[in-house]
Amino acid sequence: MFRPLPVAIGLRYLRAKRRNGFISFISMASILGIALGVTVLITTLAVMSGFQKEIRDRLLQMSAHATVSADGAPMSNWQHAIEVAMKDPRVAGAAPYIEIQGMLSGPRVQGAIVQGIDPAQEPKVSVIGEKMKKGELASLQAGEFNILLGQELALWLGVEVGDSVVATLAEIQGTPMGGLPRTKRFKVSGIFEAGYNEIDRGVAFVNLQDLERVLRMDGVTGVRLKLHDMDQSYAVARDLALNLDGFYRVSDWTQQNANLYHSLRMEKTVMGILLSLIIAMGAFNLVSSQVMLVTDKQADIAILRTLGLTPGGVMQVFMVQGTLIGVFGTLAGVLGGITLTFNLERILGLIERVFDTKLLPEDVYYITGLPTDMQTGDVVVITLVALLMSFLATLYPAWRAARTQPAEALRYE
Repeated sequence: MFRPLPVAIGLRYLRAKRRNGFISFISMASILGIALGVTVLITTLAVMSGFQKEIRDRLLQMSAHATVSADGAPMSNWQHAIEVAMKDPRVAGAAPYIEIQGMLSGPRVQGAIVQGIDPAQEPKVSVIGEKMKKGELASLQAGEFNILLGQELALWLGVEVGDSVVATLAEIQGTPMGGLPRTKRFKVSGIFEAGYNEIDRGVAFVNLQDLERVLRMDGVTGVRLKLHDMDQSYAVARDLALNLDGFYRVSDWTQQNANLYHSLRMEKTVMGILLSLIIAMGAFNLVSSQVMLVTDKQADIAILRTLGLTPGGVMQVFMVQGTLIGVFGTLAGVLGGITLTFNLERILGLIERVFDTKLLPEDVYYITGLPTDMQTGDVVVITLVALLMSFLATLYPAWRAARTQPAEALRYE
């Protein structure tokens, strides 16, 4: 098989036993450094992606992927909007909702978002029926004025199923005594636990028709959509708004939870940049080993130059060898990262058993264990970054080798 001469010589140097054992040690250290950096980076980003996916799923399982609402007025044609939405193959479900800020009063007082939902259609866009700890979603019957509270909210209010709470809503009604907020007494018919603190402590659900009667609304706040692919949420909601007559406000889950969404992405990006320094350290060791190798091979370089090898060919010899060291380290790191990620739960369990401790106790963290989500794109980017750093690390030693003068190198040989 034909191979260019610089490649053949570089491979020969890679297989040859070096007279200076310290150079071999530095080369092995650079391989291990690159492998360790790639392994840690892959595993860390997989864990961060897992936490991000877990938090996102817990948040979106109780809320919509996208919403379409009338601009400053109730949406009266919401039935038609749902019919239009369900004709889109990208939409998995649609349901109307009313949302308003309120103050709930029991033995204690706590502010919360009061949402009016249709218990028959709500399971199409959320899993609140599956998250009930006490009571049932079906208890939200029209005319009974029942309310569902999050577990943290019920605990803070000091109420249980069967107790009553007074909802003071952020809607002013005109009376002979002046403007007063609308108030209504609701009976607690169920308690849910979504596993996300902002929902468990800050959201309450009532029947859609009951809230319409209290607010004296002719319509709903908007329509919530659940999609097969949440990454298309904004495009689907925009298309629905364009197909309806009038002005509508479109928002998706990335806008409704912008702070959380962008903070998670920023944390993952910053962590990736910081852990890339481990790979850079391994590449720096590669520079050291290659510089020492060039010094050790001065006589060989001079002989190759005398036989007609060009300075560019000399550069290619050492670039091939250094790049292959980086390739070996990167491949070892990718295999190590994938293996470590897939066995992380077992390792966590082993540590807990050996030290008789609970690293992620259920009474402290909503998320227990170490959820992982290894994304192919992350692995590819990490691999390319490691290979690029390894290649760049070979340029200076190869350039020094190309500047070797045969007469000076062979003077004392």
